[in-house]
Amino acid sequence: MVHHLGLTDLHATSQSQQWFARAKKVLAGGISSSARASTTGPLPYPLYIARGEKSHVWDVDDHEFIDYLLSYGSAILGHADGGLVATVRQQLDRGTMFGTCNTVEVELAEQICSMVPGAELVRYANSGSEAISGAIRAARGFTGRNRILKFEGHYHGWVDVLAISNRPTSGDAGPLDHPHSSPHSRGIPGGVSEDVIIAPWNHKQLIEHLLNEHGTELAAIILEPIVANNACIMPEAGLLSWLREQCDKRGILLIYDEIVTGFRLTRGGAAEYFGVTPDLNIFSKAVGGGFPISAFAGRREIMEQVGANIVKHGGTYNGNPLCSAAALYTLRKLNEPGMLENIHSHGQTCMEAIRRAANDAGVACVVQGVGSMFQVVFNEDGQPLQHYRDLLKVNTQRYAAFRHSLLMQGVHVNSSGSACWFVSAAHSAEDMEFTTQAIDRAMKSVR
Repeated sequence: MVHHLGLTDLHATSQSQQWFARAKKVLAGGISSSARASTTGPLPYPLYIARGEKSHVWDVDDHEFIDYLLSYGSAILGHADGGLVATVRQQLDRGTMFGTCNTVEVELAEQICSMVPGAELVRYANSGSEAISGAIRAARGFTGRNRILKFEGHYHGWVDVLAISNRPTSGDAGPLDHPHSSPHSRGIPGGVSEDVIIAPWNHKQLIEHLLNEHGTELAAIILEPIVANNACIMPEAGLLSWLREQCDKRGILLIYDEIVTGFRLTRGGAAEYFGVTPDLNIFSKAVGGGFPISAFAGRREIMEQVGANIVKHGGTYNGNPLCSAAALYTLRKLNEPGMLENIHSHGQTCMEAIRRAANDAGVACVVQGVGSMFQVVFNEDGQPLQHYRDLLKVNTQRYAAFRHSLLMQGVHVNSSGSACWFVSAAHSAEDMEFTTQAIDRAMKSVR
């Protein structure tokens, strides 16, 4: 068994408190990303993580945790994987950036194309939001159309192009059959919202109505195959194949945002997992194993317009050898027999532990997703969520209590009740045993 994990006393996190006080003097809000504005339980400051090894992390006060945040799924091999560190160190000795073509970016593109159905040509970027922007420009350039259909509650980055209706309030969302295009933030121009049509997830009839109304204007339909940023809501049976048919019939491109799901579901991503191939795919997070790299890939005839500079795309750091080397090592490891199967198996152990603990404690909840990425949602009937608006009715206080109990016991998960737990290749049977017992105790705290 693992021992001495977690927090014996919330106030033992004084170093995190002091670092946050310093950060607020020089960082906007004291943070570098809006997603990090979480608190340490009831205390008004985040944990500062100092180091990680395999499936564990340590904060600046030297408290140890089993990590299921994993840098929002990026560290799929675990923290400081020995082979990854050696690969990056070797590339560091050769150089980090040249601003020229390099051989590693070619090898990485070959690896992606060999693994992902429909990926015929690749372009790199550095973050998911950048790759989203590149793919949307490619879709608009190829089709000659401007409007994009996205689904309510699906997250496609923070940049203006698609930061619409990510998590609208019930007042901003509008009617279910014609959802409003609600900007995610102040500062997004009105014209951007007008170019984005919002549809409800898992509602074929309502989606078809919107397609009949706007189909000739649409360049693309973009979606998260599993709604990773909103409780891992799954697509209903046949939805993706139906969308593929609708796109083919109407001359619309189908885009999978696999920034989270890519190389976590299967080696070939959602196209392999669901058996439906999109026109364009977008990857980040797990592909780099913790290094900042992203890519969009797809049909040759679409991507050739990018290659011919008809659709312009650039970036100084794109395909840099350091991050490309990290990504190439990561994908080769994930491509090894049994690697992803082991990750899914451990994740299924956690999912079943939550279901069992909830049943024993008489607590209504649903666990959604797949072994490598999932979430627990405390709702009234314990039934799977179908679309974003189901989340507006969940019990967030129960999740907060559940998460806080886990943190105190040494299990580190996302503070958001709508975001994912992630499992890595470094999680062990010993981690699962400890986590299962912590889940059982934590579930009793939400009664």
